[in-house]
Amino acid sequence: MNFISVENLSYHYESNDENDLTKVDVIKNLNMEVKKGEFLCVLGHNGSGKSTLAKHFNAILLPCGGKVYVDKMDTADEDKCFDIRSNVGLVLQNPDNQLVASVVEEDVAFGPENLGVPPKEIRERVDNALKAVDMYEYRKNAPYKLSGGQKQRVAIAGIIAMEPSCIVLDEPTAMLDPRGRQEVMDTITKLNRERGITIVLITHYMDEAVKADRVIVMDDGKILTEGTPKEVFSQVDLIKEHSLDVPQATEICYELQKAGVNIKELPLDEESCVDVLMEVLK
Repeated sequence: MNFISVENLSYHYESNDENDLTKVDVIKNLNMEVKKGEFLCVLGHNGSGKSTLAKHFNAILLPCGGKVYVDKMDTADEDKCFDIRSNVGLVLQNPDNQLVASVVEEDVAFGPENLGVPPKEIRERVDNALKAVDMYEYRKNAPYKLSGGQKQRVAIAGIIAMEPSCIVLDEPTAMLDPRGRQEVMDTITKLNRERGITIVLITHYMDEAVKADRVIVMDDGKILTEGTPKEVFSQVDLIKEHSLDVPQATEICYELQKAGVNIKELPLDEESCVDVLMEVLK
């Protein structure tokens, strides 16, 4: 069952210069879907259109052409805007731009309060959301005292407390160190696997995409290729032709394969890479 459907989506930005009427096409007749409960990763280099696409999923941006449906609701229908944004939460890359309160638990409560949730239920939602991202013990802390990864997990908790069916994360680890990246990825995976929340992860880190159920690669406002991580990253030449990378484990074995080593299947992660190399050395 599709939770988000994109039909012939086109979007362009207009120049801010009154003397320049140029329109820059960012998304071009794009068709795709997000299945309910899946973990979808959207990859692409800067300017490929992936962040613009993410903003269409909760009606921050509206199509210049085509349609976007969220749980069968048209994002262009103003009467459905509240329901759409209640169903799809958006987490951006800089956590400092998303935290609005001086205490962690008050920040997480901000969303439910604006939805008109009763105080007793807000308390329950805040506690449950912080526990879901392993930040409950920091509930009385000031956000500015947290690490980047912890701040991003609090931002995710704020979305969880609103009880959306889907969370879209637009490069949430771009400003984090490796430890913070791992904390956020563990949280995202846990929410999808244990709570069944639909996840759409926008990223340019190939190693993060390996954890997804399905991967879409964008280039120049279009879908370049899509499939399972194994299907997508087996197309090493295609990916590289479009100035993108593949996971390090895949890269190593691809180069060995080119050099004549008998490697039948390219691995996606370090453990699989070790297994492949051990098999070759037998």
